[in-house]
Amino acid sequence: MPAIQRSEFALALNQVATERGVDVSVVLETVKNAILAAYRKDHPGVEVEEYEAELNPNTGEAKILHKGEDVTPPGFGRIAAQTAKQVILQKIREKEKEAILSDYKLRIGTVVNGMVLRFAGPNIIVDIGRTEAIMPPQEQIPNEKYHLNQRLAVHLLEIKEGLRGEEVIVSRASNGLLEGLFKREVPEVSQGSVQIKAIVREPGNRSKVAVNSEQPGIDPVGSCVGQKGVRIQAIIQEFGGLEKIDIIQWQENTQAYIANALSPAKNVRVEVDEKETVAHVFVPKDDLSLAIGQGGQNVRLASKLTGYRIEIEGDETTKEEAVHEEVEAPPTTPTPATDDMTVKKDKPKKEKKVKETVKEEKVTKTKKEPSKEAVKEEAAQEAEKPQEAEATPTTPEVVPASEEGK
Repeated sequence: MPAIQRSEFALALNQVATERGVDVSVVLETVKNAILAAYRKDHPGVEVEEYEAELNPNTGEAKILHKGEDVTPPGFGRIAAQTAKQVILQKIREKEKEAILSDYKLRIGTVVNGMVLRFAGPNIIVDIGRTEAIMPPQEQIPNEKYHLNQRLAVHLLEIKEGLRGEEVIVSRASNGLLEGLFKREVPEVSQGSVQIKAIVREPGNRSKVAVNSEQPGIDPVGSCVGQKGVRIQAIIQEFGGLEKIDIIQWQENTQAYIANALSPAKNVRVEVDEKETVAHVFVPKDDLSLAIGQGGQNVRLASKLTGYRIEIEGDETTKEEAVHEEVEAPPTTPTPATDDMTVKKDKPKKEKKVKETVKEEKVTKTKKEPSKEAVKEEAAQEAEKPQEAEATPTTPEVVPASEEGK
């Protein structure tokens, strides 16, 4: 080979190894094995174990040795160069994939933005930046529709071995997606002042999130909801408005915690059996449907959230007692009637009489003091009356002569 090609080989090999982070010795060893494989392909009856490949890292010159003897066929340098090029490119791709996977291994459990690239059977291939991820059917939201180039937030679930090596698995149905969205939208959660104690989901339908804060002056539920519900609405929009989210105040008291978990039902009475982890809940019959939920959804999520098996019963006394306490006033002892009480009773009557007399005086004043226009009209009418009487003389009745004779 000319000296220029040899120097280019060495420079290119060192440059690629430095940029891509591939060790030069590893690449050279791989090229040697590839050269032996190429030699065996050209000579089918040869046993490769008895042969050895020699590659000069400075010049790029390749030789085939058989028991120390050079048996390199003429023109083999071109084949060795092509083989070395292919092996180096393959090693670079493998090294890049390893670097990408090692980067995403550190980001497992976080939320990333992706875009739907294509559909591979039941699986959805999602572009998450530097690589492609797979979203299997069990990690998809059942009632959510996906289309090409759709942008969505996904949860990096795991990296596992697949048919084509290691594959990145993402999810839309995991609890980690909801937790990551809360960290993204609520600064108090990302800073740690508000803690998410538990999350339960039925993807695409409803979720319950228990939050707590140990710092005084911070309302955990209000922080997650935001002003006029801005923060929680942003999270709901990430699911396309399909999933309702209930934010619950976490309590150390088990009874209060279970009562909060059954919201929006109110006036709930809870009896807890900690040994059997069973909670007997008594709910007013009017709120029974709210406590159970559609298809038992509300009580099912509350049971998963608290870790107790919840048994709900209708109770009429619960609501009646609450209403009775709010409405009924404390009994007062009867007091004898006094002059002061009679005076207080008579006051409104006197006030009414005073108002009526005032009205009558106003009416009489308006009658006594007519306006100037009314006076003029009355005077004109009185002046016209005698004229009309004079203008209309009375005519005597004429009686026919025949009637006079009779």
